Amino acid sequence: MEFSSKYGPWAVVTGASAGLGADYCRQLAERGLNLVLVARRREQLETLAAELQSAHKVECRVLALDLLAENAVAEIRDAVSDLEVGLLVNNAGFGWKGSFLEGGAERFRDMIRLNCEVPTLLSYELMPAMVKRGRGGMLMLASTAAFQPTPFFSVYGATKGYDLLLGEALNEEFRGSGVDVLTVCPGSTETEFHGIAGTESTFPNMADPVDVVRKSLDLLGKRMTFVHGFKNSMLVAGNRVAPRSMVAKVSARVIKKVLKN
Repeated sequence: MEFSSKYGPWAVVTGASAGLGADYCRQLAERGLNLVLVARRREQLETLAAELQSAHKVECRVLALDLLAENAVAEIRDAVSDLEVGLLVNNAGFGWKGSFLEGGAERFRDMIRLNCEVPTLLSYELMPAMVKRGRGGMLMLASTAAFQPTPFFSVYGATKGYDLLLGEALNEEFRGSGVDVLTVCPGSTETEFHGIAGTESTFPNMADPVDVVRKSLDLLGKRMTFVHGFKNSMLVAGNRVAPRSMVAKVSARVIKKVLKN
């Protein structure tokens, strides 16, 4: 079955205004899907929507809203109630690097809400129709940070661990339903994420977001979890067998070095 037939005709992408979200929109449009672009920045969304409509002759619907708002998920649900949504890309999220005690309660609350609560509730709202139709898919954006304790990046790593386990659980839960779930775990990627997190990248050689998106879309329906990059795959494999106390110490050493720089 062609990608657009399996996962179309509409895809909802959160965090669509930049970074991986914008690249998901571009590559999904190339594959023939219509797009619902969700993020706060209306101007960027409208510019991207115009680009996609012109280049690929797809339909686009812009939803400029703050996903941290109490009624955000309900607004998205209502805004797409007249559409046949075949793919959900839970991409929106943010992180922060620094001492746990310096992070701030409001920042941590927002991070947990955006990284964990929103994708959970949005999946709960949009996936029943896919299961009923017997086709569709969901991409859950986690991170290589999900596989180990991340001191000085603690809350972000914990939220991505939640996303990883939720995505993997739903992959198994929906097995045989026709709905595919892939949890995507990029490493350090060339996006605005690091600026928002307050530092440069943890690693000097950042991945190309276009490559992350392309490979993840190709693997949807074929794997439960996708870790981007050979080096990241080896690190994740090592984390699974090494003592967790050792993994935490190594992780702390790497992130502290970045913070000092």
